[in-house]
Amino acid sequence: MTEPSSTTSSPYVAEHHEPSWREGVKTGIPSLFGIGAWGLVVGIAMIKSGLTIPQALGMTLVVFAGSAQLAALPLIASGAPIWVIFLTALVVNLRFVIFSALLAPHFAHLPWRKRLLLGYVAGDMTVALFLQKYPSEAPQVGKLSYLKGLLYPNWGSWQVGSIAGIFLGSTVPPEWGLGFAGTLAIICVMIPLMIGRPALCGVLVAGAVSVLAAGLPYKLGLLLAVLVGMLTAMAIEEGTEKLRSKGKQHD
Repeated sequence: MTEPSSTTSSPYVAEHHEPSWREGVKTGIPSLFGIGAWGLVVGIAMIKSGLTIPQALGMTLVVFAGSAQLAALPLIASGAPIWVIFLTALVVNLRFVIFSALLAPHFAHLPWRKRLLLGYVAGDMTVALFLQKYPSEAPQVGKLSYLKGLLYPNWGSWQVGSIAGIFLGSTVPPEWGLGFAGTLAIICVMIPLMIGRPALCGVLVAGAVSVLAAGLPYKLGLLLAVLVGMLTAMAIEEGTEKLRSKGKQHD
C-alpha cells in the first residue's frame, strides 16, 4: 500500500489511529504523577496568595501554565501594576512560541480550531516527547493521535492536581513550606528539558541574573532573568548552527 502524497496529507494525518494514541498515553504516563504534584502545589499557592476559589479555578483552567502562574502570584499578592503581571507571564510563556514553531510544520494543514486546541493543551514535556518520536515533518500515520495521547492525559493530570490543591489550600498550614516545594517541582520538570549547550547556558545565565537582580521592585529581576536567559540560549544556538554550516562547507 503506497503512502498518500503531501497534497492528500490532511485526512491521512488527522484520522484517529488507536495504536498511536495508546503509545502516546503509555509514553506520557511516567510524567503524569510529577505534573499532578506540581499542579497540586500551584493550586495551593494560588489560594495562599489570596485568590478566591473561583478566581483560582479560572486561572488554572484559562492560563494552564504553572511557571507563569507561580511568577504572577507574588506580583498579584504585592499589588504590582497589572502591566507588570501580564508582561511577566507573557515573557515566562514565550517558550510556547518556540513550541508552536516546532509543531506548526507537522500540523499546519489542520483547521485553526484544532490547532488552537492543541496549542492550549501543549506543555513542555509533551512537546519534547513528541519531537523525539517524530523529528521529521513528513506526514505519518498516527502522528496526531500520538500527540493527543501525550497532551490530553497531561492536561487532565495537571487540572486534577491543581483543582485538588485549590480546595485543599485553606487547610494546609504555612509551615509546610509549599513555596519551596513549588520550586522543587519546577526543577524536576526543567532538568529533563536542559538538553544541549544552548539550553544549559540559558538556564545558568538566567539563574545568575535572577540572583544579581533580586533587589529590583515588583520581582522584575525574574523578568530580566528570563529575557537574558532566552537571548543567551538563542545566541549560542545561532552560533552553533553557523559553526556547523562552516564545518560542512569545509568538508
